[in-house]
Amino acid sequence: MKKYLFVIILATLALVQTAYSQTIGSVITFKKAVHDFGTIKEEDGKVTVSFDFANTGKNPLIIQRVITSCDCAVADWPKEPLIPSATGSIKVEFNPKDRPGNFEKLVTVYSNAETSTVVLIIRGFVKERAKTIEDIYNRTLGDLRFKNTHASLGRIFSNEIKSDTIEFISVAKEPVKIGAKIVGLPYLGVRFVPETLKPQEKGLLIVTYNAKIRNDWGFVVDRFYLTQNDKEINGAMINVSASIEENFTALTDAQRASSPIIDLPEPNYEFGTVEEGQLIEKEFVFTNVGKTDLIIRKIKASCGCTTLEPADKIIKPGRTSSFKASVRTNGFSGRIAKSITVITNDPVNPTVVVRLVGNVNSPKKQ
Repeated sequence: MKKYLFVIILATLALVQTAYSQTIGSVITFKKAVHDFGTIKEEDGKVTVSFDFANTGKNPLIIQRVITSCDCAVADWPKEPLIPSATGSIKVEFNPKDRPGNFEKLVTVYSNAETSTVVLIIRGFVKERAKTIEDIYNRTLGDLRFKNTHASLGRIFSNEIKSDTIEFISVAKEPVKIGAKIVGLPYLGVRFVPETLKPQEKGLLIVTYNAKIRNDWGFVVDRFYLTQNDKEINGAMINVSASIEENFTALTDAQRASSPIIDLPEPNYEFGTVEEGQLIEKEFVFTNVGKTDLIIRKIKASCGCTTLEPADKIIKPGRTSSFKASVRTNGFSGRIAKSITVITNDPVNPTVVVRLVGNVNSPKKQ
């Protein structure tokens, strides 16, 4: 009897041990989880490290994916299952180009191990390479190289004059006279310092913008073209952008208390699902709940597929008005979102954005 009891106990222990072994599953164990490259030179190019690991569990280990926190780092890993006790490595390559200074990037390893997510870290310091003229002035227009070709004035009040400066350098072998071709933009002034550059001489392009003469509202973009020795340079276009706003900074508390207020209770319109080519129409209703006239400065759609029919430009206190919007869905499919910007003289909320959102079904191809 005792003999049979002993056998039963042994069998039970064996089953328990087997069950315990099965619960261990696969285990991924790294020799190290952090690698410091120290100081590396940008001009030396990419550096690589291998994170060695072993499957210290009882079942095959499968690495499902490895994701890096930056596209400057690329990981490579074993794609086949690793049996218990097998070893492998995850190779991580870091590209220091255009990334001077300290860096720390995460490498997240996903697997079927008991700890399904492991985070590895690479860090170091990139010593910046010496910048060439091509690096500093990376836009080529004729025999000139510019730091950029966009004069961004940012926010500018409607009664303000503002300037922006773009640096450039001549890479011509002879002196170059630079100028600008500006057509129909009386509010835009352009000058060059100096107007004639010697070889390898640096210059400044100074753009001056008169928002009062521009007489517009919201985000606006203009452009002009450069000339070299009084001849237009092919493709040498300079963009000028600004966001024109009304200046409410001088308003007194009393003036703010008696100002207009726009109340647009339904700024978003969900039109559901429509067939391609169907016209979407919506009337947006708003009220002036302030104490003085509400003036509609501008209504602007985000794309040419949206048309607007504004009603009144001036809304008396307590009065309600509206504007109609329609969206042509030709050529669209899937989820679409179109926005309309309404600019008013409401000092608290001068810019209101409404949206038309929904799905467009495109016809199935035969």
